[in-house]
Order: sequence, then structure tokens, then C-alpha cells
Amino acid sequence: MTLDFAPLLPFYALVALALGAVLVAVGLFVQGARGRILRVAALAALLMALVNPVLYQEEREPLQSVVSVVVDRSQSQNSLERTEQTDDTLQQLTERLERQSRFDVRVVESRTDENEEVPSTRLFEALSSSIQDVPTSRFAGAILITDGQVHDIPENAAALGFDAPIHALVTGHPDEVDRRIQLIETPRFGIVGEEQTVRYRVIDDGQPSSEPASVSVRLNGEDIANAAVTVGNEERLSFEVPRGGKNILEFEVGVLDDEITPANNRAVMELEGIRENLRVLLVSGEPHSGERAWRNLLKSDASVDLVHFTILRPPEKQDGTPINELSLIAFPTRELFVEKINEFDLIVFDRYQRRGVLPVLYYDYIAQYVEAGGALLIAAGPEHAGSQSIATTPLAPVLPAMPTGEVNDVGFFPRLSEDGRKHPVTRDLPGSEQEPPSWGRWFRAVEVDAPEGNTVLDGPDGSPLLVLDRTGEGRVAMLLSDHGWLWARGFEGGGPHVDLYRRVAHWLMKEPSLEEEALTARARGRTLIVERQTMGDEPAPASVTTPAGEVIDLALSQAEEGLFRAELETEEVGLFEVANGDLTALAHIGAIDAPEFRATVSTEGLLQPIARETGGSVTRVSGNELPTILPVRGAVRDTGSGRMPLRVTDETVLIGVNRIPLFSGFLGLALLLLALGSTWYREGR
Repeated sequence: MTLDFAPLLPFYALVALALGAVLVAVGLFVQGARGRILRVAALAALLMALVNPVLYQEEREPLQSVVSVVVDRSQSQNSLERTEQTDDTLQQLTERLERQSRFDVRVVESRTDENEEVPSTRLFEALSSSIQDVPTSRFAGAILITDGQVHDIPENAAALGFDAPIHALVTGHPDEVDRRIQLIETPRFGIVGEEQTVRYRVIDDGQPSSEPASVSVRLNGEDIANAAVTVGNEERLSFEVPRGGKNILEFEVGVLDDEITPANNRAVMELEGIRENLRVLLVSGEPHSGERAWRNLLKSDASVDLVHFTILRPPEKQDGTPINELSLIAFPTRELFVEKINEFDLIVFDRYQRRGVLPVLYYDYIAQYVEAGGALLIAAGPEHAGSQSIATTPLAPVLPAMPTGEVNDVGFFPRLSEDGRKHPVTRDLPGSEQEPPSWGRWFRAVEVDAPEGNTVLDGPDGSPLLVLDRTGEGRVAMLLSDHGWLWARGFEGGGPHVDLYRRVAHWLMKEPSLEEEALTARARGRTLIVERQTMGDEPAPASVTTPAGEVIDLALSQAEEGLFRAELETEEVGLFEVANGDLTALAHIGAIDAPEFRATVSTEGLLQPIARETGGSVTRVSGNELPTILPVRGAVRDTGSGRMPLRVTDETVLIGVNRIPLFSGFLGLALLLLALGSTWYREGR
């Protein structure tokens, strides 16, 4: 209660009246007048009525103390058992807290941030966000429901910014075990054909196993190693980089009995294969306008070592000039096609014909080179349709098409075939989207019988113009015209000869991005993007296996002809495996060595120091009753196991004020009448 005044007259008037009353009172006492006490009391009652004293009575209610319940919903908590434990604990805890009228319960769930580069469990960050609007004097404490693997624990209680207990209810079991594989050193780049080394280690969290761990390694989907390794020891794996572009190396360790999660039993690394000095052999059968186009293209690529020979003096050209007077280099046929043929990545025959320069047996060597994985490009001219065509040699079995003997000398626009609109070599060739195509015409094409493989460009009247085929382990391409140089010279606006020639060469050298049948997966933030390249019809849905082991069917929709795509939004981080038919692909979402997967066994040890320092507790929920909630006023001290003390605030909130005037109304009137009546009564005697 508080006393205040609400005077009925201005202050100066009250002062004047009070001075007058004092003088009158003094006079009455000096004269010794009868009834002086009653008269002074009447004057005082009158002055009090004018001053108007008021009594204020406040109505207050105690404020609730805020309890923050932080629920760990990170990926390490995603197992069925831990999810059930978390949900049951949260339900019991909230029911108990709601029975305590002094507590305001705030439940906040902490999930892995989708934009976080390195996924981790950040419960204290979620706690801080949940109590930003709460004065520290009203904060009762925090209760964390977690597996104990928290990655943002403050160094000490002072860093928390409040003085309240931190309690932890830990899910899982004390005897859990988890096996994981850790990549210690992984190269990012490697030269194709050279050896690279990866260092890794198998780790058992919890009770380590004394038995060796079985580790299998796959490179681009193919098994390259299987080993039994000692748990905890550093191991080395050496392998040869097989191809240019992205190479995916996958490690997998066997799953233990009763292991809590297999999500971290696999690790993946990406290595960019770099081709060093691709060796290309270009053999031109005779000087012609088109050979410079091939030479310029191959010489413009700094990564290509080009060996180019042009047959200027075939054996049948005999004019009596002595050999020692010729300024020509003899064609080193044996060195190129016998001794060093396997050193070349690509052999190009440009308008070459059988003229006795190469022994017939050497064509068989070239065929064997292709069957064993080599690449051969035939850029055919009119001689390919003649009797001296290389199609009449032992090279014929690896060629995708045989000439009919006819040459079509007519102007035509090269056009994409049905396969060409799907094939990555020609699918988005600049200018092909129009009809007629927005490039110049060619004027000669060699006719062939029905070719094998894929015809990606059509010539006059829909005849084959560019044929791509696989033979054994190798690849063969046939360009059935020697007029590609017209595009290079800008005839009728030219055409995309550089794109066409380069893509054909790269396809022959097995560039992964130009494969006809391919499945790729990549991550963009928390989105998994799956692409399926196919020459067939619409593919079946892709099967996506998440890090948690869930299998999701993902429908693929057409993005372009021959290219199908799908996207999957996910909150999980880790290794995703995608399968479609016989093809598989891997993609890792989030950081490869994220804290969320370094350790997944539940633990009480990480949170014990901060809980002890704040007067809190750490308790396992598996098989135990929840600790008793104990409201405490003032400082919180360790109350022993089985209790969770929470601080109760002394603060209140004002809900109303009662105003009681003391000398107004009936009370003031009664006092004034009483004083005046007493005076009158005394005078009357």
C-alpha cells in the first residue's frame, strides 16, 4: 500500500489556510479557550479534507519462470529408437512442467541448418535464440533432450549469459558401439594413368572390436580393393587414375552387430582426373583443303601432343629422283603402328587410302589396338568409296559402316538424326535448333550400307554422315565427308566445326560427360540433382538410398531430348546412392567430414562439465524415470541425483490498483461532522 494526496485547492491556497489554522490554534491555546482541542481537531479535519489523502492498494501476481526445453532433432537422432525415446521424454517432461504453475515452458527443436556448410548439432545456439526476449532474472533453466553429441558447448558457465541450471536428458544406451571410416588425406587432382595414394582409418566409437575390419573400395563403381585392416590404424591405398574428369572413390567398411547406424560406414571422395599430354596421331592420305581444319583444332589444345604425317610421295609415285635428294621424312610405319601404337590416345585417318604405305598386317594391329581400348577416327573422302579404301583391309571388322562405292556430290545441310538429337556429342550443337539448320552446306558425302552404332548426323536424303560406334573396349567414329572445312572457312556463314570435331574427339577418348548412357548425381545445397542421359525411351524412376537407409523412388522428367532430370529436397546430410537400371551414381550432401558423423554414440561426458558448473544434471532416459522437477528460490546448488532444480523468480506483474480516498465521501463527512458537533456540544455546556 502507498499513501498519496489529491488536493482540492491549489498548493498556495492550502499553505495559506494551514498558516491561518495554525495561528487560530495558537491563539486558542494562548487564551486558554474552552474546547480548544476540539476546535483545533475540527480545523485539522477540514484541512485534511481539502488535502484529500488517498490510499493506493496494488494487486500483483507472481511472474512465471521461463523453462526452455531444447529438443535435438539432428541426423544422429534419426534412428527409430532414439526418435521414440525423444518423443516419450518430451511428452513426460512437458506434462510435469505444466503441472507447475510457476513455469512458462518453451519447447524449441534444433535441426541441422540447410544452409550450413558443415552440418553439426548446435543446441546452445537454439537455446539462446529461444530466450532472447526473457530477462535473465526470469530464466529458470534449460533442459536438453539429446544424444549428448553437441558441438557448440560453451567453455564455461560465464559464456552462457545467464545464471540458471543446464540439465540434459540423454537418449540412447551407455553400451552403444558405432564403426566409421575416416579419410585422412585425399588428393583432389591426379594425372590420368599415374598413381595416387589415399590415407584412411577405421574407428570404433564405444567398445572397440579386436577383430579386423573388412574394407572394400570402389572406383567409379568398380571394385579395386578389398582389405582386412586393424581398427584404429592408419591405412594407405594406392590406385591409378583411370580417366579424365570426375572420378569417385568410395570406401565401405563392414557393419558391426548392433551398430547404431550404418550411415557413416561409407566415405566418398572426388578426384579430378587431368589428362597430361594426350597423344594423337593424325595421318593425312594426301594434301587437301580439310586437313588444316583437323590440324588447327588439335594443335589449339595445349593438352594434346599431335603427331601429324601427310603422305606426299606414295610408293607408286616414282620419277627417278634419288632418295637422298628428297626433302621428305620417311613415314616411320613400324615405329608408329607396331612399337608405339599403344602410346596414342587417338588415331585419325584423314582421307587415307590403301596405297602400299602401310603393310596389310599393320591394319590388323590397328584393329587390335581399337579392340583393346583405343580410339579411331575415319575422316573419309571420295577415296573411301574406291577400290583402295581402308574398308577392304583387316581394319574392316572394327568399322561401323562399309562403303557402297558411291559418292554423293550434291549440296546438303548436315542435320541431326533422331539419335543425334539425343546424343551428347550433337544434342545441343549450335544452329541445330532451326530448320534448315543455321549453318552452311556441304557438297560431298560417301554412301555406306546400314551402319552399326549411332548415326548422329544425316547427309543428303537422310543418308548417314557421322557414325559413332563401340568396338570391344575401344571406340570408332566415321565422318563420311571431307567438306567440314567449309564451316571452318565461313562458307555460307560457316558452322560449329570446332564444337563438332572437339566433341567427337573427346567422346572417342571416353570423356564421361559425353557418354550416351550415363547417370550422374550432384548436390546443390540441400538439393540432390539426378540426371539420366539415355538414347532410349523415358527411363524408369531412379532409386535413391538416403544416408539413413531409406529408399526413395524418384521420377525422372525430360529436360532435353535424351536427358532426364529430377531433384530431391532433403534435410539429411551424408552419402546418397542413386541407381537406375545397371547404372549407379553417388553424391555427398554437406561436408564430407561433418561433425554430425564423426561420432554418433550417445554420451554423457560432453555435457557434464557445463551441467555441473551451473548446478544442473545429466541423466540417461533409457530405462530410468525422469528426475523430479524441484523449484528453487535463489541460487541453485547441486541437489544430488534424481532431481532437476529450476530457479523460481521473485518478480511480479501489476494487474490492478485500488484507490481509497481517506477524507472524501462519507468517511470524510463523518469525521468533519463529528469534530464540529463535538465543538458545538462543548460550547453548549
